[in-house]
Amino acid sequence: MRAATAAGDAEFAAWATASWRRLLRIAYMLTGDFHEAEDLLQGTLVKVCGHWRRIPEAEVDLYVRRALVNNHRSRLRRKRVVQFLTASVPDRGDGGQSETVEHRVALTEALASLSTRQRAAVVLRYWDDLTETQTAEILGCSPNSVKVHTRRALAALRGHPALAAYAPTPMGGQQ
Repeated sequence: MRAATAAGDAEFAAWATASWRRLLRIAYMLTGDFHEAEDLLQGTLVKVCGHWRRIPEAEVDLYVRRALVNNHRSRLRRKRVVQFLTASVPDRGDGGQSETVEHRVALTEALASLSTRQRAAVVLRYWDDLTETQTAEILGCSPNSVKVHTRRALAALRGHPALAAYAPTPMGGQQ
């Protein structure tokens, strides 16, 4: 447990600053929208800040990830979040990173089609590189449930039309 002092506030601010990019990537993969991800992360960090002194140091990452996933679920339940995802990139440049943007848009569209639990399981397991046990702790379920959610999500992603262009061909290459 930490003391509720100015030093504790400074400690939280330093931790939040150091973790911002990593947590924002997770939030983006959960929401599919950069602005919603920022809102989700800011709201989550405000809530975490209020509990900061009661969070054991060894469990900070687990606690914040769980709070991020739960806050996202809560926002979706309240239907305050309206996602508007497009199937194509609005302005295509002269090349450069357009292929990367197209990949990202396709992945975001495919992830948006998953249920909240499936999406959280895939993001935590493969984007944040957590184990099944760690993911289960964050989602508040058993490791077997994580396996089921992940298996179903991957099957849905493999069959999603937005990702069809990236499916491996029988010879092992890309189409």
